[in-house]
Amino acid sequence: MTTLILLAILGTLLGVVLMQLFRKPSAPAPAAGPDLANLKAADARTGDVISVSGAGDNMSDLDFTADRSMRYEAGARRWFEVSGPYRERRVALRVAGDEDAEISIHIDPRQLSLEDLGINEEDVAQMDERQNTADSFEFDNKVWLYRVSREAKAWRDDRAQPAQFYYWEFREQDGKGLLAIRKAEGEPFTVSLYTGIPAGDVTVYRGGNR
Repeated sequence: MTTLILLAILGTLLGVVLMQLFRKPSAPAPAAGPDLANLKAADARTGDVISVSGAGDNMSDLDFTADRSMRYEAGARRWFEVSGPYRERRVALRVAGDEDAEISIHIDPRQLSLEDLGINEEDVAQMDERQNTADSFEFDNKVWLYRVSREAKAWRDDRAQPAQFYYWEFREQDGKGLLAIRKAEGEPFTVSLYTGIPAGDVTVYRGGNR
């Protein structure tokens, strides 16, 4: 009797082992994507509709569809921008950092040059050489403090190869402004002004074509 019981148990165990051996592997769980009902500025991408509270003309909401995105890298600094048309000009949302992302927008319609800032090529070259965060200049009745300058790369979402340029960054003293200067080889200096905004002011709607 004992022998029969042992044989039954062994048979059951053998059946379990065989079932495990021939069992089809379960499909991997799909990767969790962002909550489309609560997208953050860091989730923004080409095709999305971006709305920034009170940042448009006459304190209206700034609404635009992102038709371009760029990823930037300057040493340890990394950020990205999504941009699109707004009232016959191009605006951009800039997101820097992962945790506690720093959000800013570029809406200034002016095409600025170094001369407009009251500085010249020799000035920015000397600031780059000194790497001194005490360096500054005045523009638009504001003081702009030097923060960093170095070689940088930019990847556009529809191009495989990055663009290379030299990058200077300045921060508004006691304010939320950011001023970026870029210089690619063989091209003039370009100047972009950004204004820092709270992350809660940005609403992102996922575009239907992505």
